[in-house]
Amino acid sequence: MITVRNAEHPWDPPSEAHHPQRERHVDMSCSRQPVGRRRALAAGTGLVTGAFLPLAGASRTAAAAPARESPLAAAPAYTNPVIWQDFADIDVIRVGATYYASASTMHYSPGAPVLRSYDLVNWEIAGHSVPTLDFGAKYDLNGGRGYVRGIWASSLAYRPSNRTFYWLGQIDFARTYVYTATAVEGPWSRLTTISTPYYDAGLLVDSDDTLYVAYGNTTISVAQLSRDGRSQVRTQQVFTTPSSVGTLEGARFYKINGQYYIFLTRPANGQYILKSSSGPFGPYTMRQVLLDLRGPIPGGGVPHQGGLVQTQSGAWYYLAFVDAYPGGRMPALAPVTWTPDGWPVVQLVNGAWGTSYPSPAVPTPPRQVTPMIGVDTFDGTTLKPRWEWNHNPDNTKWSVDNGLTLRTATVTNDLYWARNTLTHRIQGPASTATVELDFSAMRDGDRAGLALLRDSSAWIGVKRDGGATRVVMVNGLTMDSNWNTTGTGTEVASAPVSGGRIRLRASADIRPGAPRPGTFSYSTGGTAFTRLGPAFSMGNDWRFFMGYRFALFNHATQALGGAVRITRFELSTP
Repeated sequence: MITVRNAEHPWDPPSEAHHPQRERHVDMSCSRQPVGRRRALAAGTGLVTGAFLPLAGASRTAAAAPARESPLAAAPAYTNPVIWQDFADIDVIRVGATYYASASTMHYSPGAPVLRSYDLVNWEIAGHSVPTLDFGAKYDLNGGRGYVRGIWASSLAYRPSNRTFYWLGQIDFARTYVYTATAVEGPWSRLTTISTPYYDAGLLVDSDDTLYVAYGNTTISVAQLSRDGRSQVRTQQVFTTPSSVGTLEGARFYKINGQYYIFLTRPANGQYILKSSSGPFGPYTMRQVLLDLRGPIPGGGVPHQGGLVQTQSGAWYYLAFVDAYPGGRMPALAPVTWTPDGWPVVQLVNGAWGTSYPSPAVPTPPRQVTPMIGVDTFDGTTLKPRWEWNHNPDNTKWSVDNGLTLRTATVTNDLYWARNTLTHRIQGPASTATVELDFSAMRDGDRAGLALLRDSSAWIGVKRDGGATRVVMVNGLTMDSNWNTTGTGTEVASAPVSGGRIRLRASADIRPGAPRPGTFSYSTGGTAFTRLGPAFSMGNDWRFFMGYRFALFNHATQALGGAVRITRFELSTP
């Protein structure tokens, strides 16, 4: 039998101002239901809270601390989601006084971003664990496409013995890759390839420095790696999910007080934990952590598939994600306490994952983190880590030199096949991207602009045909459920432009539910912007997994040779 425990928040709940809607916000319709990979789920009901486990110090091994209530009561509050951008399948660790998190990026390159924080609330993007998706030609848009492939749920760990960060993840159900770096900013390099595909893996650096991996879907296994981390020594099935639960995946692996824990998600509405007192290979006992729990985003889903982490003061937190399409999957943070027999319990506010909690009690951060919004003038000669390409870029066709130059890299009338489309996450609940574009070097047949990019897309940009230049709004770019293009776009509005410079603007309201509008406008001088075209309704189906992104593109439809220069990008919120 699964033990269910409902623990109300040990401190006074936040004011009503933090809870604009007390009704159930979880939409379990098809549009947001399974976020696990294309699997049917067994039905489940009930609101529960349960255990979860953290990462302490420089590894995932820790001693469980008693629940701390009064020291946190006076702390300032934070609001969920702590990051209103698309970072899913989170793995989180602490190394000293710094927290790091990794996330899925599918077909975007570089992959597996590493986020950094000093307080678990304010985060910055520090780098990427996978510098390029060199897993086959499809990730180069060469004869195939990698949409919704690539970097799925993976693991981030730190090994104190060699002061090295490890990233581990499987690709295309074929094999597992391990990358390492001595600093999260990089350089990251591939350590090894392992023939066993560790699906949805969690990497544990044990207290004796042994490396273990928990992985699998429904059938959960544990592998032991060699001392150098380059090969598999042993693998063994340790748990089979009961049919009453359905699917479990998304493993995170911890050692706490000498006991081993595997933290698992039931996509997309539950979280479970396995505990072993007999070593990493079990046997394991299962307990439910949460199921159908109301989340902190109105219209969004159930917080799940994240990781546990312990602060320097001994407090525990669970950093999960919330399905909130069209924007994606947003990280949310909640405190955790422990039962006397060693099971973690998510602390709730009025029976739900809180919209607000007292902030973690941590030392004063050494500096402010770099904001995820604001202005980028592409200063210097490299892209900042906030940017990711749609598939791998052709590095001969772009450059940064106090401005971003995009030379046409593909001849196509299909944006989904165009290389060197550069993307930026949308800031929720609503934000605006504004781009300054120099189009004077475009050639006939070229298309360049700013898109709202996903499996249903729209864009505003510049078309040059027959020596004439127009600013246009295009929608109707679509893919089917196999990620094949079904629509290359329809021009729905246009206006002539002259000169060589224009500002393009896209605004996106990514709050779950209708109408999810994206709107486009432009300016050829001064500060006034002119709306162009109708509102675009962004799709909110979960199956593309990634949320909408702002995307900068330049591709040819006739011949290569043209170029555009972007001198400024600004992401702003109302």
